[in-house]
Amino acid sequence: MTTKPSDLALTAIAPIVWGSTYLVTTEMLPDFSPSTVAMLRALPAGLLLLVIVRQLPAGTWWLRAFVLGALNISLFLTMLFVAAYRLPGGVAGTVLAAQPLIVVFLASWLLGARLRPVAVIAALVGMGGVALLVLTPSAALDLIGVAAGLAGAGSMALGVTLTRKWQPSVKPLALTAWQLTAGGLLLVPVVLFVDHSIPIPTASNLIGLMWLGLVGAALTYVLWFRGIGRLNPSVASSLLFLSPVTAVMLGWAFLGEKLTLLQITGIGVVLGSIWLSQRASH
Repeated sequence: MTTKPSDLALTAIAPIVWGSTYLVTTEMLPDFSPSTVAMLRALPAGLLLLVIVRQLPAGTWWLRAFVLGALNISLFLTMLFVAAYRLPGGVAGTVLAAQPLIVVFLASWLLGARLRPVAVIAALVGMGGVALLVLTPSAALDLIGVAAGLAGAGSMALGVTLTRKWQPSVKPLALTAWQLTAGGLLLVPVVLFVDHSIPIPTASNLIGLMWLGLVGAALTYVLWFRGIGRLNPSVASSLLFLSPVTAVMLGWAFLGEKLTLLQITGIGVVLGSIWLSQRASH
């Protein structure tokens, strides 16, 4: 499969923007639970896109929309925030970086794609780059946090693969609207019966939620699902390594965090792994 630079660049925008999630969540939404943030990120954005596209799923796509919404949105976002709250950012980022490696094997199993050793190596190199970038010697492990991170990585990996397998004949905007809405609706009972209440949002909370919802969900998921339809799954998933790169750069720019030589090396390794993954798809 030939990879167009324009498809690669547009798809990369999504994980780059998602890299701001840690900063926005910790600085603007400190009192919100993981499932509440996930629901408020997904459901309003999904409903807005539904109003724009004015198209509902048909036939088997009702069930598929909820399956993909659960994998790509509900479960992934909730596990992402659980890992973020229970683990140091470095550990959470390293655990979640297992996703591209999982995609390589799922694509071989579900899509019949040839299992290329170079793709496996590229995914492992990318994980190593993320570890250099965000993992510190003082990082502590929390079993629930690690389990949540692995569950989130596996959930979205399966969602990415099934999205490619089921690829509907609709525009990415409609597919995004269905998944965000379905994923958000699945989280409503969790918020109502587990979290019980949503904090009264402050101005800072509203700005954070608007960023996560309008930019970090409505816009980026359209680009992401468009990319999944056009790129090899292993190439698309390798771009997720850009999220921790963005997170570290934002911490350096806005939180005064230091950027060490080891982290700069990690950035180079991550970019190299993305290039290697792209080469492996040819």
